[in-house]
Amino acid sequence: MSQPQSLSDGRTIPSGPTKMTPSEAFVETLVANGVTDMFGIMGSAFMDAMDIFAPAGIRLIPVVHEQGAGHMADGYARVSGRHGVVIGQNGPGISNCVTAIGAAYWAHSPVVIVTPETGTMTMGLGGFQECKQLPMFQEFTKYQGHVTHPARMAEYTGRCFDRAMSEMGPTQLNIPRDYFYGEITCEIPKPARLDRGAGGEHSLDEAAELLAKAKFPVIISGGGVVMADAVEECKALAERLGAPVVNSYLHNDSFPASHPLWCGPLGYQGSKAAMKLMSQADVVVALGSRLGPFGTLPQHGMDYWPKNAKIIQIDADNKMLGLVKKISVGICGDAKAAAVALTSRLAKRTLECDASKAERAAKVAAEKAAWEKELDEWTHERDPFSLDMIEENAKEKPFSGGEYLHPRQVLRELEKAMPEDVMVSTDIGNINSVANSYLRFEKPRSFFAAMSFGNCGYAFPTIIGAKVAAPHRPAVSYAGDGAWGMSLMETMTCVRHNIPVTAVVFHNRQWGAEKKNQVDFYNRRFVAGELDNQSFAEIARAMGAEGITVDRLEDVGPALKKAIELQMNEGKTTIIEIMCTRELGDPFRRDALSKPVRFLDKYKDYV
Repeated sequence: MSQPQSLSDGRTIPSGPTKMTPSEAFVETLVANGVTDMFGIMGSAFMDAMDIFAPAGIRLIPVVHEQGAGHMADGYARVSGRHGVVIGQNGPGISNCVTAIGAAYWAHSPVVIVTPETGTMTMGLGGFQECKQLPMFQEFTKYQGHVTHPARMAEYTGRCFDRAMSEMGPTQLNIPRDYFYGEITCEIPKPARLDRGAGGEHSLDEAAELLAKAKFPVIISGGGVVMADAVEECKALAERLGAPVVNSYLHNDSFPASHPLWCGPLGYQGSKAAMKLMSQADVVVALGSRLGPFGTLPQHGMDYWPKNAKIIQIDADNKMLGLVKKISVGICGDAKAAAVALTSRLAKRTLECDASKAERAAKVAAEKAAWEKELDEWTHERDPFSLDMIEENAKEKPFSGGEYLHPRQVLRELEKAMPEDVMVSTDIGNINSVANSYLRFEKPRSFFAAMSFGNCGYAFPTIIGAKVAAPHRPAVSYAGDGAWGMSLMETMTCVRHNIPVTAVVFHNRQWGAEKKNQVDFYNRRFVAGELDNQSFAEIARAMGAEGITVDRLEDVGPALKKAIELQMNEGKTTIIEIMCTRELGDPFRRDALSKPVRFLDKYKDYV
């Protein structure tokens, strides 16, 4: 046998063809790819491999529900830039992960889901926990590897890890459960990582020419900037152009909020400053953004997308170029390399926008100041339904005895109290979406949202996975009471396995996002939208975590600071339950529904 190969983390793997079991080949390939943590629930289907996780330096973190495991793997991948790995029992354990893998797909997270399958000798006979596991995930994976023979275990395992990184998305490793056993001779494959380039010379030259003639260039800093670790390169390009930088939707961590050229996020409940400046652009650089449809919709009553602007789109996936928005130049390249190439091309040139740098900088500052002033004064929603709810809530007291708080005021106080280097995840829902206006970050890999898949129950398990990947960073999740009901059980995962995080739960007793549609389109006929909850703080304490109920505005900031102190200094998970009014922000999309029409007499009043 050859001498073992030493890895950078101190672990070793066999060198050259070596006799081993398929379980050993699987585990050694995980080691070769730097896997130290996995998420899931144990099962007999992979127990032979699981038995040797610990001596291989791999920790399997048991969760309460496999969907949580998938979200944890997503959060782990998004913070670390490495693979997140999830595994479960064949059949129901695997089917429980589908939603989480869907979310990871739209977050472009390199998650590898390992799906042990029914044995080959009984497949098709309708045995215990049998199902076809590849079709379940075909819409949400970049590659599906099905181990066709025990001798190919390492080959397929390595390929799934390679494809997750090269395609920047989830991959599935499907393994018949009897293929973990036997004797094989194989070589553990070395990880293959793409060295991405800046894009074609011709398209880069075209883009540089457009930028040289631009009078009001604007940069959209997208998720690709985060994934490519390209924030500094984006800053250099922005500073050369004097261009305002707007974050693409739910990528608020793609440009530092303290930078003078930062303007905030586009999309739902985004920054009016960003949208107003965007509307003035004559050339737009979409750096590492697919320009997804939901992230460029009109908002705040503004159809801000510049109809006559030249669009330069840069994306590592050529299929995204020009897919959603008409573009002038498409560059298939890495966000970092492309930004460097463009900055280099513009470095010694005189640009048309050079003469207006100071004027545009003043405009950026003025729009940002106006937006901050509006946010300060926007203490509550002003639509008729919200005003009715504010009046109604003023007459009643929450079970904690204080008063119901305005969500926007709460979000502003949370923003002020956020610690440095914080990681924040947000769930789907009305208050969580309004939070988009108030979440600002200084470094990438700090903000995680459910992206285009928009599933409830996302935020809490995702921040748990993020905390595992970066235990030195404060970790905070936001969820409404509806979404919290889908994820609160993972509090036990935090307590059981000493993974301290802070969860902020907005307790407003309703499914707010959908209820808003019933207000706007269905004459306040509320069906299935009301929630009668117990105290989430008390539930947290019953689970072994800390629980804090907040019903005074002046207590919001101190509660978050106390929870962060408990998290970072005492290793405790805290659930902060904030009692909120039933007021509602703008709907997700005003074009999503139509006014109802009824033809049958018995429904004539339901319009």
